[in-house]
Order: sequence, then structure tokens, then C-alpha cells
Amino acid sequence: MQKIMPCLWFDHQAEEAANFYGSIFEDSKILEVARYGEGGPMPAGTVLTVTFTLQGQEFMALNGGPHFQFSPAISFYVNCESQEEVDRLWERLLDGGVEEQCGWLKDRYGVSWQIVPTVLGEMMNDSDPEKVKRVTAAMLKMVKLDIAGLKRAYAGD
Repeated sequence: MQKIMPCLWFDHQAEEAANFYGSIFEDSKILEVARYGEGGPMPAGTVLTVTFTLQGQEFMALNGGPHFQFSPAISFYVNCESQEEVDRLWERLLDGGVEEQCGWLKDRYGVSWQIVPTVLGEMMNDSDPEKVKRVTAAMLKMVKLDIAGLKRAYAGD
């Protein structure tokens, strides 16, 4: 068990969401499902929490009712090694969700994700401020990030 584990508050979709995310990311599995007992705020037997892993990272999903909603103030940043990985994750996570700007999307449950090619970080940390400026301007025009477009901006093409 890892020391710090993100906990995602859902109305009633914790198990569904854990299974959805697990179908997208490798090295993912459901570790434990706990259910409400008698006298709880939800009917006995209803899923209370689901502990699961995505890419080996542990998460907990909680069915806590409609009291809280997700916000882009907290998001999951996913490093992608290729455009194919960006495209695959974008398509899968976007199923039922909403596109946002600069590689951000909100999935069907309202959770925000940043799907980012690792090359972007390398470009943004370049010592040439003009290259960084061009890459930033290109990125700000994109919804899903496009590695070829970022590389063209970086090169000044």
C-alpha cells in the first residue's frame, strides 16, 4: 500500500469509473471493493469504496453521494511517449466527456485529465526563450496536443 493515495468522490459511479479507467491504462486492476453495511447513508450492499491501480498507481474511488463535484483545480497529468499514445488515451478518456484546451479533457465522470507528450516538457525547458514562446503559442491554439505541430513551432517552421 502506498503512503499517499488519491481518493475520487463519486455520487454512485465509483465501481463503474474504476472499471472504465482500468480498461484504458495498462498495469491496472481492482484491488478491493468495500460495501456499505446496515444503517449507512446508502442501502446495505451498495459500493462504498473501490481501491484500484492504474499503471501501478493506487487510487480509491468513493461513492459519497451528490454533495461534491470534480473541478479542473485537480487533474491527472499523463506523460505520453508518442502521438499514438496521446491519441489512444485522448480518444478513450474523451468517450462521453468534453474536450478542453491545451491537452486537457474532462471525462464522462467530470474528472480532468492532461494528456501531454513528454517532448513538450523538453521543449518548454529549452534555454532559447524564442523557441519556448513559439511552442507556447502553438500549444495554446491546440485542443488535443499534436507532437508534429509542436515540433514545427519549436523549429520555427
